[in-house]
Amino acid sequence: MDDRAGALDPGGQLAAAASDCVHCGFCLPACPTYQLWGEEMDSPRGRIHLISQVLAGAPVTEKVTTHLDRCLGCMACMPACPSGVRYNELIEAARAWPEEPGTGAAAAPEPGAARSVRDRAVRAAIFATFPYPNRLRALTGPLRLAQRAGLDRLAQRGPATRYAPELAGSLRLAPRPAAGRGRLPGRIPARSPRRAVVGMLTGCVQRVFFGDVNAATARVLAAEGCDVIVPPGQGCCGALSLHSGRAAEAARFAERVIGEFERAGVDAVVVNSAGCGSAMKEYGAFFGRAAGGEPGSLAARAAAFSGRVRDFSEFLAELCREHGGPRAVRQELRALTAYHDACHLAHAQRIRQQPRDLLRGIPGLDLIEVGDGGTCCGSAGVYNLLQPEAAAELGQRKAAVLRATGARLVVSANPGCSLQIASALAADGGEPVTVAHIAEVLDASFRGRPLSGLGVTVVR
Repeated sequence: MDDRAGALDPGGQLAAAASDCVHCGFCLPACPTYQLWGEEMDSPRGRIHLISQVLAGAPVTEKVTTHLDRCLGCMACMPACPSGVRYNELIEAARAWPEEPGTGAAAAPEPGAARSVRDRAVRAAIFATFPYPNRLRALTGPLRLAQRAGLDRLAQRGPATRYAPELAGSLRLAPRPAAGRGRLPGRIPARSPRRAVVGMLTGCVQRVFFGDVNAATARVLAAEGCDVIVPPGQGCCGALSLHSGRAAEAARFAERVIGEFERAGVDAVVVNSAGCGSAMKEYGAFFGRAAGGEPGSLAARAAAFSGRVRDFSEFLAELCREHGGPRAVRQELRALTAYHDACHLAHAQRIRQQPRDLLRGIPGLDLIEVGDGGTCCGSAGVYNLLQPEAAAELGQRKAAVLRATGARLVVSANPGCSLQIASALAADGGEPVTVAHIAEVLDASFRGRPLSGLGVTVVR
């Protein structure tokens, strides 16, 4: 093995994972970017080939990085792969090569050669802001002014779409900040005989822009007999950083989250954002790889923590199955409803049935399936900011298949998906559709509230 490549894969685990690929091509029709462009290097098989070349000594060039960056990280290829290739480990490691000293620098012809100055500046701005709720909250005032002035609509037609597509994408996707989204108390008591004590992740972007989803999540858990603990110092879980190759940054965030919830002493940690939940369930494997297989206290703590992480729908399904069924009375909600499978829930966590069962338990709600096999909507963390054109095209495709269902309510388990879908539906000129999180829909049923006030309401 080349010395440079050895620095990228000192234990040989990546090369072993890449060698599991038998080039069968089952991943191709499952891959959204291959569907878009039909380009081999923009498929999982093609990206594994590029990764293998780098591990054999090839440089991490800007062209290689471009193909790696175009991956959504949706993990649709993993359930489609008959060989069980650990693509998630490969793409996360490869994305670190141009990001962090001591990884990509060892194989790049010169420092920074794998990314343009502009690309590095955009990424630096995103990761200096998004994982930090206070910084992100400080931007909501200027954002509100820009939206009131109509700059978000102007940006979609002006030169910003050509010269600053990331800015145009940000203005297009940003939710309109709403009043009354306060911080949750540290403890929300169960509203029926207590069945569990759970911690709740409030997130970073989630906390600033989706306080209503967090509040609905806490109310639903309390109504089903849970004391809900919200550790005030939890911060970002590191998912955005982990899935973008910023491993050291992700480790700092993750260690803080682990410590906060350990001190809370909860039975489970409930997460209402699919990408966050997926990353938190990977903590054990992530810190285990960082330790090189050597036993360590942090790796063991991370593994124990990951074992307690549950998606919101997953936890409710387990609670009802193991502790006497549902407690809260479901009131009727009449709506033709389409459920969107968030990629990091359906593909990464393999959770598909639980949210559907929860929705079918609401009287009057008519659930219909979306006919695209759960293809990614184009949100994918910060992908729709870094790759706005590809994300917009995937959003348009998702909007088209949702329109074909005739649904008046679209439900997701991931706030980023809700924003992406709402934006795409707004852009197609069709009839208004409400896009909401599953926690909001359950909360409306429990409280007898109308659907009209939920989620992101799309208007022409």
